[in-house]
Amino acid sequence: MKKLFICTAIAMSLAACSTKNAMESKIDLANLDTTHHPGTDFFEYATGGWRKANPLTDEYARYGQFDALREKNREQLKELVLAQAAQKNEFGSNGQKVGDLYNLVMDSTRRNSEGTAPIKPLMDKIAAVTSKSEIIPLMAKMYRAGIGGFFGTGIGTDIMNSNANQLGIYQGGLSLPEKEYYSDNDEITLNIREKFSQYVINMFKLHGFSAAEAEAKMKAIMAIETRIAAKHLSRVERRNPMNSYHKMSYSALKEQIPGIDWDAYYTILGINGIEELNLAHPEAIKEVAAIISDTPLTDLTAYMQWRVIRSTSNELTDAIEQETFSFYGTVLSGKKVQQPRWKRALDQVNGSLGDVIGELYVAKHFPPAAKERMTQLVKNLQVALGERIDAQEWMSAETKKAAHEKLNTFTVKIGYPDKWDDYSALTIDPSLSYAENCRNMSEFDWKKHVDEKWGKPVDRSEWHMTPQTVNAYYNPTTNEICFPAGILQYPFFDMDADDAFNYGAIGVVIGHEMTHGFDDQGRQFDKDGNFANWWTEEDAKKFNERTQVIVDFFNKIEVLPGLNANGKLTLGENIADHGGLMISMQAFRNATKENPLPVIDGFTPEQRFYLSYSNVWAGNVRDEEIRNLTKSDVHSLSRWRVNGTLPHIDDWYKAFGITEKDPMFVPAGERLKIW
Repeated sequence: MKKLFICTAIAMSLAACSTKNAMESKIDLANLDTTHHPGTDFFEYATGGWRKANPLTDEYARYGQFDALREKNREQLKELVLAQAAQKNEFGSNGQKVGDLYNLVMDSTRRNSEGTAPIKPLMDKIAAVTSKSEIIPLMAKMYRAGIGGFFGTGIGTDIMNSNANQLGIYQGGLSLPEKEYYSDNDEITLNIREKFSQYVINMFKLHGFSAAEAEAKMKAIMAIETRIAAKHLSRVERRNPMNSYHKMSYSALKEQIPGIDWDAYYTILGINGIEELNLAHPEAIKEVAAIISDTPLTDLTAYMQWRVIRSTSNELTDAIEQETFSFYGTVLSGKKVQQPRWKRALDQVNGSLGDVIGELYVAKHFPPAAKERMTQLVKNLQVALGERIDAQEWMSAETKKAAHEKLNTFTVKIGYPDKWDDYSALTIDPSLSYAENCRNMSEFDWKKHVDEKWGKPVDRSEWHMTPQTVNAYYNPTTNEICFPAGILQYPFFDMDADDAFNYGAIGVVIGHEMTHGFDDQGRQFDKDGNFANWWTEEDAKKFNERTQVIVDFFNKIEVLPGLNANGKLTLGENIADHGGLMISMQAFRNATKENPLPVIDGFTPEQRFYLSYSNVWAGNVRDEEIRNLTKSDVHSLSRWRVNGTLPHIDDWYKAFGITEKDPMFVPAGERLKIW
């Protein structure tokens, strides 16, 4: 790719690498609500105007700046997809696949007329089961076709040998988001379970079963899923990598859990020659074997029928799709209406043919100059993180040396991959139903997964997000940070914005992902991506003591009456937010040291930095979604990524004159001090 310009000095101002208009503030004053004092509620102060101007519409459980940018991207993707759908493409071409898949989702008349016929062969196979010995082989066939079973399996990086892939077996089999939904007995959770039970009954009736049959099947499903859930690791427990790592020989697996025909299961999945694997969640899988052993066959087949019904619920009739939305969209999240069909169709195409769409998207919407500028910004942040590591008085020289080695070996991925996925072996056949095409797509995905990973070394060039994704990630086993093209737009990144804006927004995002390499999980992986301890015992103890401060702080935040945030669940993301702010401010100061930025619109550069950061988290959310996210999401709610994080940043107090008289004030000795 031809570079439009090259920045040679790492610590130089980002503005110096851009256009003559780069000194624009880009802080939209209309997004603020200055009737609120910064020290009372900074979230309202910095985002109240945006939130009033962007009230929740019926299709959203929450709507924020991320969603606004995704909507912008969706419009861009729609244009690309409709262009493919409108033209006559050669059968088998990527254009044909994109266009026909989109049209299949959009054709509600056809889907309504087909009813449940497209999945009848699957349902008939389950109904024909006469022996428990048929359960596992049938589950394997269904798993290949995208139908979930009692548990999950897949091939991924061995955290003890990051260059090698290994087979893994994982807990699964639940219809509700987390295990607590099956065991908590507060009024709201009890109501959710009651509504879920009715949803299951309604779905079976829509598939032609009588009311009595539907109720009997629901009771069987609830009993099985409740048993499985009881043995699941919680979301917090799964944050400890070693809780999901139990490597053993294949023969040991068969000895420990003989009640499952592993040979039949993996032969059908196309995985042969197994010598060892990771039984990630042994208690959950042992319980599945017990359930298969002591549960009546009719109940087991009811459960398997449910897995088909649930997995295909958005592929059939409008009535079935609406019933599913009524529970998962409305009961769990508070949404009032489904998104328009064209959005659902676009999401399906984007999810199934992501790199086809990504290649078109990048060519039209991601200029080379943006990638070059981001590359420079990432370098600036790496330098700043190195300086922050050196500044930690609590950390020994030995641990600092290892931290620098890890930082210096970061792999950085920006914009889009060097190679695109090949979909030539995938067939989208418009003569088949949408549901049948979904089974074929799942078969393609599974075969591709096995062919590319089984017996192969880890592909460190692999991207785990498509270029059009509005997000970013850090992967500990490859020690990489990735910033897709989709997020490199306003309000995260603006080619014409000054450094205060860009460092406060995308700079903090970069610093956030870098900090994940040094949060409570990431710090347990070394520079090569292996799970290994590179900390002295004393430094690890100090780290845990310091980060407990933010756990305790978030545990006291009441997000709804009677419901508090989960500081342990969100610890990694909260550390990353804190680190991102500290690192990006350091980089911002480095970049503007020789040429300080002026006051603009009455705001100092430092104030604009924190306003830019907060603006990224502007958004509204329904109470149902607050409850759902608090139980299941490792990220804190947007409001608390501002009001919970900034009070631990000393510089924020100086920027806005926050004193001990202000409600948000946290005494200096009680603030998080890490990175």
